[in-house]
This record gives sequence, C-alpha cells and structure tokens, in this order.
Amino acid sequence: MLVLTRKPGQRILIGDDVEVQVLSVSGEKIRLGITAPRDVSIFRNEVLELQVAEARPSAKPGPRT
Repeated sequence: MLVLTRKPGQRILIGDDVEVQVLSVSGEKIRLGITAPRDVSIFRNEVLELQVAEARPSAKPGPRT
C-alpha cells in the first residue's frame, strides 16, 4: 500500500487517466474528487461489499424429506 500525505487542492495520478484530488479536510472527514474515464468503475468499498453479499445465494437449508 502506498501512503501519501496531501493537502486540499493537491492531486495524485493513477495510471494515465485517473486523477484523485483532495477537495477538503474537516476533522476526520476527507472529501475526494475522482476524475476517470466512463469505462472505469468507481465504488465505495462498503457499497461494493453489500452488493456482493446480496448477490450470494442464501445459506438457508432446504426442507428435509
């Protein structure tokens, strides 16, 4: 994992076409702006984990015969 320290207004580049900018810092909250091509998916981790969990088949046992 690469760990960087950035100030509001500063940017980092990922590859040739993804840019992340620190928009603001307020207490423990950081606002980021991400510029990327439309074909690049961007998800918050907690949303992606929820989608994956909902897509899994239920582990409920079937009726016994």
